[in-house]
Amino acid sequence: MGTMIQRHKLTEDDFRGDRFKDWKVELKGNNDMLSLTQPKIIQDIHELYLEVGADILETNTFSGTSIAQADYAMEDFVYELNYESAKLARAAADTFTKKNPEKPRFVAGSIGPTNKTASISPDVSRPEYRAITFDQLAEAFKEQARGLLDGGVDAILIETIIDTLNAKAALFGIMELFEETGKEVPLMISGTITDNSGRTLSGQTVEAFLISLSHAPLMSIGFNCAFGAKQLKPYVDLLSRSTNLFVSAYPNAGLPNEFGDYDQGPDTMRKEVKTYLDDGLVNILGGCCGTTPEHIKEMADMAANYKPRSVHKVEAA
Repeated sequence: MGTMIQRHKLTEDDFRGDRFKDWKVELKGNNDMLSLTQPKIIQDIHELYLEVGADILETNTFSGTSIAQADYAMEDFVYELNYESAKLARAAADTFTKKNPEKPRFVAGSIGPTNKTASISPDVSRPEYRAITFDQLAEAFKEQARGLLDGGVDAILIETIIDTLNAKAALFGIMELFEETGKEVPLMISGTITDNSGRTLSGQTVEAFLISLSHAPLMSIGFNCAFGAKQLKPYVDLLSRSTNLFVSAYPNAGLPNEFGDYDQGPDTMRKEVKTYLDDGLVNILGGCCGTTPEHIKEMADMAANYKPRSVHKVEAA
């Protein structure tokens, strides 16, 4: 989503739209709010991915919590932006499902990690300090999930997890919402390995990450972002051998260059991702930073020739 939004080279006025033309702070960079100010752009992006064979759309809500929206003084619009984002993706998915009922399309409500962590101090001189509490995180994630659920998502995806405690807060808030509303959807988890140590930013190994979240009734668990497919594969492999949940992977289009851009083309990414399929590692496959509809088309065409990973019962050691 972010890669495709950048292609539009939107200005501050584009982000503001008519509704927020007099807003008190700059809004450029607040991609989530485009669901309210530029809904056609978001709708068109969804449709581009569906046209090339995507089965699951993510809502444009990666930063859709009150915590992240506080940077733009837009906390009061959190429910609306999640609700409307879900409706946009829902409408696009339903249109393509009607065209071809044998290939149903689904919507995953995207919940990002926020810009604050529960396990790590932002101040190196005060290691005991935390910028946010577990309860504050849980309440913010619950508010976001309410909008996504009311907007019609098929699943909720807690993604790009750098701090597992944040993810546990999200699960706590979402499960509380399920109990209150009596409405449930499948839960998907996707963490981020931040460097070659094979750990998340909060210091967990693949196995620790999996164990820490296994109490929740998850549909899938996996990894995204930070690495290209080649660099991410060892960690997806280990996860795949350690769980009987569905496994997901959506790596970046290679590693960023010195300007922060992603140069890996669709053909190269297809070749790297092919090893995931050859080795039967994944059930859900996609792309993160730098991936475009062209990248997803290559993956979708290739994946059609493979069976998904066989879900097996992992025996306790």
